[in-house]
Amino acid sequence: MGREGYIVPAEPQAAVKKNTAARNWIMMDCSGEKTVLDVDKYAIMHRVQIHARDLRILDPLLSYPSTILGRERAIVLNLEHIKAIITAEEVLLRDPSDEHVIPVVEELQRRLPPANASHHGQGDGKDYGKYDAEAGEEDESPFEFRALEVALEAICSFLAARTTELETAAYPALDQLTSKCKGMRLSEISSLNLDRVRKLKSAMTRLTARVQKVRDELEQLLDDDDDMADLYLSRKLAGASSPVSGSGAPNWFAASPTIGSKISRASRASVATVRGDENDVEELEMLLEAYFMQIDGTLNKLTALREYIDDTEDYINIQLDNHRNQLIQLELFLSSGTVCLSIYSLVAGIFGMNIPYTWNEDHGFMFKWVVIVTGVSCALLFVLIMSYARYKGLVGS
Repeated sequence: MGREGYIVPAEPQAAVKKNTAARNWIMMDCSGEKTVLDVDKYAIMHRVQIHARDLRILDPLLSYPSTILGRERAIVLNLEHIKAIITAEEVLLRDPSDEHVIPVVEELQRRLPPANASHHGQGDGKDYGKYDAEAGEEDESPFEFRALEVALEAICSFLAARTTELETAAYPALDQLTSKCKGMRLSEISSLNLDRVRKLKSAMTRLTARVQKVRDELEQLLDDDDDMADLYLSRKLAGASSPVSGSGAPNWFAASPTIGSKISRASRASVATVRGDENDVEELEMLLEAYFMQIDGTLNKLTALREYIDDTEDYINIQLDNHRNQLIQLELFLSSGTVCLSIYSLVAGIFGMNIPYTWNEDHGFMFKWVVIVTGVSCALLFVLIMSYARYKGLVGS
């Protein structure tokens, strides 16, 4: 504990390093009381008894995916902006001043205290017994599960809200592109519209990856009963403190002022542990399944949005291909007409050469016949080329 309370004079450079290494945490106990801690990683490691590699997962300067780790005395939680360490009697939350973390802190203050704490000392004994009976079932949930539920609810709601915002922006933009394509007003599709859709698709891809990682983490926990059993901190605490375990509680736990209430609340879990039911993870499984379904629904919304974007892209590509085919057909018509006119020009060039011939003297009446015959021949040639192209399916009917 000397590292937390003892301060020594330091050089300016050392002070900068100290401030860089220090991190702002907020600690909340089972009664909902919060305390701001400005300590370094070594003090945190000593307080919650975890390794440096586990604490490194919570470093905001490093890019780690969403993770839920169960350790002997703590749960290491890294869910997007929620970076927390949950023990059997307190929660350590990183960066409490962050705008996305403040609602989590407020929700933890509201839900961490036991349900019967708010009714303590109210009314006579009969009323208090009624309140205690009503709150008994809710108080069955261990402290770490209440904290974990707040974190899961916060991250699921956060990702769901981001998905709703993305849907609100994406669907009108996609419908606008589709309406312009339906009216064959492709010239109205500006680079600004396309760039907006591109940014929305990029945001959708990034958000899908974030939601997918949270979903995969919950699915991995649900598939492994041993990992879920590692999250039962109160059960392990009660088992270590049980007389039948053959050993007393560790000194680290004995130093806590709330250890008595925690052991009392986990007494039934202790009996389950002694009887060999330490792998009974039904309560946690139900909790994780509820939020797994919620995050899976969010992922389904993103998947539907991605399919809608893909369908819109396919529709636009089809319309562009159709427009391109029409241009090709127009080019075919113009090319065919150019070939026919070139033949007409060839005949005119032959007869227009300034070379004296005896056969063109006294034959002025032939001019009109040459013009008529050449024009009709070129027209017939154009019709023949178009008929052949239609027969081969090169132009539409």
